[in-house]
Amino acid sequence: MAFIHHTTMTPTKLELLTDWLPKQSWYAGSPKGPELVKAGGFRLDDPEGAVGIEFMVVVDTGTPEPVAYLVPMGYRGAELEGAPGEALIGPSEHGVLGTRWIYDGVHDPVVTAQLHALLRGEATPQRQSENNTPDPTVTVYRTGHGSGLDVQLNRVLRQAEGSQQQSGCLVAGWTWPDGTSARGVFATVAPQHEVVRPA
Repeated sequence: MAFIHHTTMTPTKLELLTDWLPKQSWYAGSPKGPELVKAGGFRLDDPEGAVGIEFMVVVDTGTPEPVAYLVPMGYRGAELEGAPGEALIGPSEHGVLGTRWIYDGVHDPVVTAQLHALLRGEATPQRQSENNTPDPTVTVYRTGHGSGLDVQLNRVLRQAEGSQQQSGCLVAGWTWPDGTSARGVFATVAPQHEVVRPA
């Protein structure tokens, strides 16, 4: 079970993402770079206790209309062997754990395995900033499938009405800068090969 340390990270996750996001093909903000605020998300536990797993929502307030992004992240105590260069969001010095290598979750096998487990109903989403506290706001609309899952993450999040929610999807929430709440589809599922690909 993951333990959340309330301590410093240097650089912070938002600082790392401010540099990393504009390099992604799905980035929808200004060429000058985003102005990010943390807006929501949830965590999953690594059964082995080695990798921190967070699905973070950040909102770019530097655009005419705020844009919400979903960034799954794997926090590791050592570099991930065989990961492509673009997988690394960046290293950060954790106030308790030392150097942590933060990876884009779509390239981290532990993150993708636990996402699949969540979508199969075999993992419990946890609150983002509380230890051992399930997050009941994260909803999986399950559908019949075999052992393989073809999962597509929605990197740019859009608010979804209840009628838009469908079987085979993961729905969760975030908060806009003006304080209003939103919910949307974080991921969709089809019974195909077991792979997570970025949108």
